[in-house]
Amino acid sequence: MEVLELFPRYVLKGNLAQTLLSSLQVLAKEVLKAPERSPNASHKLAGQLALQLELGPQQPAVQELCREVILPGCERWIRHVIDRLPPQGRGPWAEGRYGLQMVDLWLNVQRSSDYNPTHTHGGSFSGVIFLQVPPQINSNSFDGQLCLYGPEEWHIQSFRTGMAEYVLPVPGDFYIFPAWQPHSVAPFRGDGERWSLAFNVMAIPKRVDVNPVTTNDNVELFSVRKRPQGF
Repeated sequence: MEVLELFPRYVLKGNLAQTLLSSLQVLAKEVLKAPERSPNASHKLAGQLALQLELGPQQPAVQELCREVILPGCERWIRHVIDRLPPQGRGPWAEGRYGLQMVDLWLNVQRSSDYNPTHTHGGSFSGVIFLQVPPQINSNSFDGQLCLYGPEEWHIQSFRTGMAEYVLPVPGDFYIFPAWQPHSVAPFRGDGERWSLAFNVMAIPKRVDVNPVTTNDNVELFSVRKRPQGF
């Protein structure tokens, strides 16, 4: 007998190199010494957190993170999912027919009783990178964990399992998922701060010049949307 797991939702998981993790931790400490110097991101985000501060491409650690981790991670997700389809069904997501662009990146500082309610993001991809985690956040409780939600309500008594996946934050671990994926962060109790980075990425099909008089090829409507003003 075999148990099949049907209709998976794909999430990419990885781990930062220690040198990059250390650089990002140093950057977070520097930013938090003078938080007023960084744009406040809390007004446009769902989080009920102590601080949410935007970071920009002027910081070398951010440049390396985007270039070496985030954008390649989104590309890895696309290829894992799209390459399962026959070539004729890949549309604008065939290799060479799209580009990836950072939209924004910000630092989340969570303290005792702070939380991030269930929400989704705009764009194509979103994700989280854990930088610092208080020791009381562990696998013995839901405290401080990232939760990814499925399309139905989780209810163990009626065997509706697999509808909520809890992720224990570990410094250096990162997760990338489609921007529409609902997720939340549970509050935790006690001292310390939980630091993480969050981001948005847009996957943009490249314009293909098509003469509607001489061809019957379909053109994706979103292929002509204006590029977001990101990194």
